[in-house]
Amino acid sequence: MHGLQTLLYYNYSDSHMDFARAKEFVLQKLSRELKPSLYYHNAQHTIDVCRSVETLAIMEKVSEEELLLLLTAAVYHDTGFIWSYDNNEPIASRFARETLPGFYYTPMQVALICQLIESTTMPQQPQTLLEEILCDADLDYIGRDDFFITALRLHREWSENSVRKITFRDWYERQRDFVETHCFFTRSARLLRDEKKKKNLSQVRELLDLIDSSSDISIKKVNYNKKLYL
Repeated sequence: MHGLQTLLYYNYSDSHMDFARAKEFVLQKLSRELKPSLYYHNAQHTIDVCRSVETLAIMEKVSEEELLLLLTAAVYHDTGFIWSYDNNEPIASRFARETLPGFYYTPMQVALICQLIESTTMPQQPQTLLEEILCDADLDYIGRDDFFITALRLHREWSENSVRKITFRDWYERQRDFVETHCFFTRSARLLRDEKKKKNLSQVRELLDLIDSSSDISIKKVNYNKKLYL
């Protein structure tokens, strides 16, 4: 598969939901209105989550309508970042409720999409298979080769947009703690990502050991130089 343009497994022509137009509308809005300092929560991340949703949904054998609802939730799930960096999921839900009826989504479909969006709030606590799929797709990078570059993008984003400043070392301590306790919810995500996630965790631990070793060497050098000048 090659992303959203090759959804060959389903025929969407019978659906009343105009997903294609809704997706185009949201991606254009994200590209225009998200702050440039959102190095992680940007339009590319939204596209990435949609691709992961598509893969997991097909593996989990969801229905055509369920896949459309999932993809719509994926497209909308980070729109709240346009207005607020924190607590943005309710804002994204409100935006979905305001705009999706214009793309022929029914009130029941909109309500389900909003539930899906809000299920991505951290810590994730999905209650249904569809919520599990979206939550797994949202954190798919944890078990991929691009884990470290993605984590760096997120660290830089936090540094520039949040009052919660955090050092490079503390950031990777948090990454280690998060990955250690994280579990993918769907069997499909575990099958696809668990092995690489374990390798990424091992490398995070090694990175922290190297940082500690470098810090110890620096402290010893400082102490040695102080003795020279006493």
